[in-house]
Amino acid sequence: MSSSRVDYIAPWWTYWLHNFPHINLRFQPVDNVFQPEDENYQQSLLFLGCAAAAALGLNLLCLAVYLSCLCCRRKDEDEEEDSKKPTSCCVTWSAVTAGLVTCVAVGVGFYGNSETNDGVYQLTYSLYNANNTLGGVDSLLQVTTTMGSMKSGLHQHLARLDEIFATRGDYVQTLQFMQQMADNVIKQLVGLPDWAEADVDLASVANLTASVEYYRWLAYLLLLILDLVICLLACLGLAKQSRWLLTTMMLCGVLTLILSWASLGAELAAAVGTSDFCVAPDKYIMSQITGVVGADIVHYYVYCNQTLSNPYQQPLTLFQRSLTTMQIQIQGLLQFAVPLFPTAERDLRGIQHLLNTSEASLHQLTALLDCRSLNKDYLDAMVGVCYDGVEGVLYLCLFSVLAACAFTIMLCAVPKAWRHIAAREQDYNDMDDEDPFNPRRNRMNSQNQNQTQANMHSFCSYSSSMGSQNSLQPPPPPPPLSNPPMGDYMNQTALFGGNPRYENVPLIGRGSPPPSIYSQQYRGRYSPSMRATYLSMTEEQSRHFGNDFQA
Repeated sequence: MSSSRVDYIAPWWTYWLHNFPHINLRFQPVDNVFQPEDENYQQSLLFLGCAAAAALGLNLLCLAVYLSCLCCRRKDEDEEEDSKKPTSCCVTWSAVTAGLVTCVAVGVGFYGNSETNDGVYQLTYSLYNANNTLGGVDSLLQVTTTMGSMKSGLHQHLARLDEIFATRGDYVQTLQFMQQMADNVIKQLVGLPDWAEADVDLASVANLTASVEYYRWLAYLLLLILDLVICLLACLGLAKQSRWLLTTMMLCGVLTLILSWASLGAELAAAVGTSDFCVAPDKYIMSQITGVVGADIVHYYVYCNQTLSNPYQQPLTLFQRSLTTMQIQIQGLLQFAVPLFPTAERDLRGIQHLLNTSEASLHQLTALLDCRSLNKDYLDAMVGVCYDGVEGVLYLCLFSVLAACAFTIMLCAVPKAWRHIAAREQDYNDMDDEDPFNPRRNRMNSQNQNQTQANMHSFCSYSSSMGSQNSLQPPPPPPPLSNPPMGDYMNQTALFGGNPRYENVPLIGRGSPPPSIYSQQYRGRYSPSMRATYLSMTEEQSRHFGNDFQA
């Protein structure tokens, strides 16, 4: 037995969860000892789930009050015009905050889901190993098969040897002594506890645990992906100012908010119940098995200390000594009786083979009944459940809280974004069709300008091709120019304020001056930013078309 074995020590977070108030549904305190079959203890865990449900109801109520106040609030046009920029900034920062919190929550959720899965996998692996050990012990302790076959085979060989050695009394006494020792060994082995009476199939428990864990892991994976998709929908809806994306995000956000609080209740109940078990697992295990297996046996395998004696040591030692003595007796008969009775060699060899097989089984049984193998599986299972498992569940609780906060922020920011989009669309609808700041009119002007430019380039290409064809013919002399009167020329220059060479060029793509400058009905309607946008568009059009009309 190794002196450097590590005892199980529950982590600090299990004690923290173990000290959570245990209250039943009648608001009465309950003992925090792990008793899953007790009704009051079950109600204390259910109370934690009800607390999460109450938090969900309070969250939805606060959202409903906020949305109601937001819908019922009315402002006049001046206040609404002044609050456009702060509202847009508030929506942007709210979306950024919600997105960051969602990303952090999803990262924490992935880590917690992986940790919980690792802990449960270690538990199932330990259960499979322990089941194999117990199965081997049970197969070696099957007295009705192993010892029965040994007794029947040994009795047949001894009966034939008794007939052969009938003339030698000393050999007959040796055979009787061997028969007595075999009967004594069988009695000692029959007195060993039959582990099959425990009726605990650890393999079926491990299979059920692995199946439940797989569906739990898959459900949380889908929930994490759903959170990411909803966050992406919110970003796309705000960026493209799409109402149907924002509506889809709000519906999915409410659903995810409900799932987050529901998962928080289940995780909190599971964490507290598992922590109650992890604080004192040996007491619960001994209370469940003591009625079937002896308390000294359970204590030996759970603690596995050097000060504890193996409860199987006495019958196993007697079995070993009896086999050794019988083998010495058979070896003596082979050495001294076979030369006198050659026909006895076959039966003596059969008894020797039977004793060697029994000795090999004895060594296997001694190794399997040692406490170190089962105690290692026990410690590995406790570490997997109480360290990785409970830690992962705590991270999942943190993920649920962060996800609930993130989607609450999103649901608060989306209505403001909706109002902002509606206000912009209302401003565009209030514009006249002839208003140069109307986006629809600007798009139509851009299309017309592109078409005009294409026509002009095609006309220039056609003119150049015609000019190349007529290049061999001398051009006709230009007609004499008549100078216009100086007064008309000066009047036109003063009127248009430009170079006289451009006075007959059509105003293609130059745009018109802002109506707020020349018309009283548009005065004061546009902000300085909108005027700057119009002037930049006019300058861009002038740069684009100016080279096509130079003299």
